[in-house]
Amino acid sequence: MNRKITLSRHYSCGFILLLLLAFTSTQAASNPSYDEIEWIELMPKSDLDALLDPPDFLVEIKDGSDLDSVEALSGMKQKSENAERFEQALTSTRVIQSFDKKQVRIPGFIVPLSSDEQHRVVEFFIVPYFGACLHMPPPPPNQIIYGTFKEGIKVSQLDVAFWFEGTINIETNSNDTGTSAYAMTLDSIEGYEY
Repeated sequence: MNRKITLSRHYSCGFILLLLLAFTSTQAASNPSYDEIEWIELMPKSDLDALLDPPDFLVEIKDGSDLDSVEALSGMKQKSENAERFEQALTSTRVIQSFDKKQVRIPGFIVPLSSDEQHRVVEFFIVPYFGACLHMPPPPPNQIIYGTFKEGIKVSQLDVAFWFEGTINIETNSNDTGTSAYAMTLDSIEGYEY
């Protein structure tokens, strides 16, 4: 996530994928001891509203140009209220307090951070769509969950979705890859059935 973060169509595509995953997540059977949640539930409504209403000028910015970044948006001398709110939502660590210490089940993708001697991923970010933090602009921190799994998991492909079950906590974690506003101690990880 240290790479230049582009805003325009890449962000829109990622956010649309997030919404699609959220609306299809209820298809799989869930463990009744975990509350099945959707990613957008972790984001305050005002952040969601801001991201769904990007400033008009973003459409005119060419992908990959110098203006196509959070840094360029931050550096604008005069911004509309809409642009300021959009920028704030892109980097928001605002959370929903009622999720603290809650047992949840959520679908998502793994962004590996560290692995054990058997090359199993034991520390990672859970993200709502494939390519987050790698090929596309990252989701806001309140749409990234820092996860640990003692048993580890073999991850041969990053484009494979999983169900994550465990206890979510409100906890900010930052490293060279990115920042998360939530953390999760995982009890189980299983393949996501499409």
